[in-house]
Parts: sequence; C-alpha cells; structure tokens
Amino acid sequence: MSKFNSQISTLFIVVALVCAFVPVFSVEEAEANLLWNTCLVKITPKCALDIVAAVFENGNMPDPCCNDLVKEGKVCHDTLIKYIANKPMLIAHETEYLKKSDDLWKHCVSISKSA
Repeated sequence: MSKFNSQISTLFIVVALVCAFVPVFSVEEAEANLLWNTCLVKITPKCALDIVAAVFENGNMPDPCCNDLVKEGKVCHDTLIKYIANKPMLIAHETEYLKKSDDLWKHCVSISKSA
C-alpha cells in the first residue's frame, strides 16, 4: 500500500508541475502540449511514474518500462525530463537529474537491445 501511495503522490507531483507551470510560462505552452500529445501518449501512466521516480527519486525502472521508454524516443524523454527539471523547485539539482536521465536512457537502450 505504501508503494501505491508513493506512486499516486508522484503522479500528482508530475501533474501539478505541468499544470502549475504551463500558464506561468505561456511561451512553453506549445512545448507542454507537444509533450502531452506526442510523447506521453506513447507510454503507460505506470511507466511514466516509474521514469519520473527513477530520475527524480531513487526508484527502480522495470524492464518492460525500459522498452516503452526506448519506443517513446530520446527526444521525448529528454524534453520531458528537461521540462520538469527546469522548474524553480527542482532547478538547483537539474544537472544531477539530467545525468540520471542519461544514465536511465543508456540502461534502457541496453535492456531493449538484449530483449
């Protein structure tokens, strides 16, 4: 139950970040719409939570979600992570998050190739 509550909390954080900052940064609104319309629809909500948890927390990435991430594409992955990491409450650790994002991508590509 604790893991479920953590996942729900992570989902609310992601939704809150996107919803709260899109109106503030209206120039980025098109980018946010692009993320939702072309990138996030390619992966399941659970995998989206796992990706966010792996980059912004110390979560683990299940192999099936790695396959979804690689299918989503590097551009979508990088854009989403940069969009979230660039928020005022996270920007202090942006470099760390971008490194974790790159490490996650490399890991998932290796998992995907071996499948």
